[in-house]
Amino acid sequence: MATSCSLTMPTLLISVPLFVWLVNPTLGYKPIIVVHGLFDSSANFKNLLGYINESHPGTNVSIIDLFDHRESLQPLWKQVEGFKEAIYPIMQNAGRDGVHLLCYSQGGLICRGLLQTMPDHNVDTFISLSSPQMGQYGDTDYLHYLFPTYLKSNLYRLCYTKMGQTFSICNFWNDPHHHDMYVNTSEFLAPLNSERPGPNGTEWRKNFLRLRRMVLIGGPDDGVITPWQSSHFGFYDANETVQEMKEQMVYQQDSFGLHTLDKRGGISVFSVPGIVHTMWHSNETFYKQYIDKWLT
Repeated sequence: MATSCSLTMPTLLISVPLFVWLVNPTLGYKPIIVVHGLFDSSANFKNLLGYINESHPGTNVSIIDLFDHRESLQPLWKQVEGFKEAIYPIMQNAGRDGVHLLCYSQGGLICRGLLQTMPDHNVDTFISLSSPQMGQYGDTDYLHYLFPTYLKSNLYRLCYTKMGQTFSICNFWNDPHHHDMYVNTSEFLAPLNSERPGPNGTEWRKNFLRLRRMVLIGGPDDGVITPWQSSHFGFYDANETVQEMKEQMVYQQDSFGLHTLDKRGGISVFSVPGIVHTMWHSNETFYKQYIDKWLT
């Protein structure tokens, strides 16, 4: 005896996308854009690319190969414009589905520059991986390599000058003992945080809030980002006591949308011990526990 089967319209609406996903499950993965940090290049992210390919096969992953190695010392606004030119076509191709940004160290600040200055970006999730979001103030190997005659207490003498602001690290050098000088001379971080009023503040805030989710990752054994809580939007006060994100004026005044994003449940914060700065993108166990789940 022949049997017949009919599908109602709601059933069809569910079945067709499910069938498409079963045929090609990678259609559910958003493109991932990776931005490297200071003195890095795309070659440093081979391990990360391997982890993503294994856990999300077929995903379009773009590790942007710009401002590599010593070129990463170029002023951050210059880097933002360069990365924007490379990234914008990827965003356009993704359409309404959007993209994920995974940005490491200094790259996390470049990505914030992108988010705040692109009125039509379609970033779903921004993963800020050990990035000095509230700035840097500490004696590290990087600092001694770049400025061997300066200690952290004296670097403001160079960084807070026109010449100093031509170095990327000076663009986010945040000396808590010379806060007024930082606010008045920082050409990148202070305007980005709206710590110094500017004509684009309202527009930049609106652009930032197009973001659906921001994931902030850092840890006490990082060894480079100082204080390490800067990766969570924490920073020193004038006594070098760390004030957490919610104690920062940029959060309390909601100067660029941080408070609003948090209030709507759009910020996830992770403190991960045991990871040194250069291993955040090369530790498979860490990737599986803290990054993988955000890349769908």
